[in-house]
Amino acid sequence: MIIQEHLTDDAVLKETGSRIQQLRVNRGFTQVQLAEQAGVSSSTVVRLEAGNSVQTASCIRILRVLGLLPKLDLLVPEQQLRPMELLRGKTERRRASRSSPETADSTLWKWGDER
Repeated sequence: MIIQEHLTDDAVLKETGSRIQQLRVNRGFTQVQLAEQAGVSSSTVVRLEAGNSVQTASCIRILRVLGLLPKLDLLVPEQQLRPMELLRGKTERRRASRSSPETADSTLWKWGDER
């Protein structure tokens, strides 16, 4: 199954769990061995493979043991500065903020006869 937008969260969890189970078996780990090497309980591995949610830290530990941690870089890539930001000398992006009240008032739509 290909993981796509239209799938439910439960379907994505089940497919992900199934894939992790296949990788575990292909790498020759039992659930207990994987759990021990990852530093999580065996019930965490069972829950993950069954398609139930687990803590993110536990998932990261399991992915590390399976050699998949570098793949997270593809999932959540580092954000790059745009070329114009580089030209202006910006070195990092700031968080999004709301416009100030003065700016918001000046951009409000007005009738042509208002002053």
